Amino acid sequence: MTTPGPAGSTHRVKRVDARRNEQTLLEAAAAVFVTDGVDAPVRLIAERAGVGMGTIYRHFPTRPALVAAVYQHQVEALAEAGPALLRESDDPGVALQRWAAGFVDFLVTKHGLAGALGPDTEGVNTLHQYFVDRLVPVCDALLDAALEPEASGRVSGYMLMRGIGNLCIGGGNDPDYDAARLAGLLVAGVLTGDSTGMTQSASG
Repeated sequence: MTTPGPAGSTHRVKRVDARRNEQTLLEAAAAVFVTDGVDAPVRLIAERAGVGMGTIYRHFPTRPALVAAVYQHQVEALAEAGPALLRESDDPGVALQRWAAGFVDFLVTKHGLAGALGPDTEGVNTLHQYFVDRLVPVCDALLDAALEPEASGRVSGYMLMRGIGNLCIGGGNDPDYDAARLAGLLVAGVLTGDSTGMTQSASG
């Protein structure tokens, strides 16, 4: 008679392996979405993850399911990155700049979300609220660490994220538009308190 201990242990190992495989797929999909958009062929994701396409479909039967899972995965990665960057960096301003750069990459997926989820407006709204609830406090904490609490004209995390988001809209495949650079200039202006810095740098 088999004791329940080994069977339970085997089940836990399989569950951990399945979770690890899912994380690998999500990381591969996120990387592909950044470079090729949310409409990228599934085969590109499979190639990057080193698995067959059937493995992806077993975890995520539809593209909307995959895109939503990648979105949540990226939100959690950004939420965890904020505190980690503050621990690793001697300069909280640098931590904020690095976090903002990751946020720009994330927005590539976010801006394609509505189209990828089709008519599921409620699902899009739910994911957006999840994004706001998870990331605004992280951005606020980075600003708290990088700026004096009473800094003149200080922006909130929500305001900074909205500003970066607006800079990332509409660039598309235009080679003359660099949203990441503009976002970096915006963050630099927030850190220095120079509201004209971005305009001068962009025009120069």
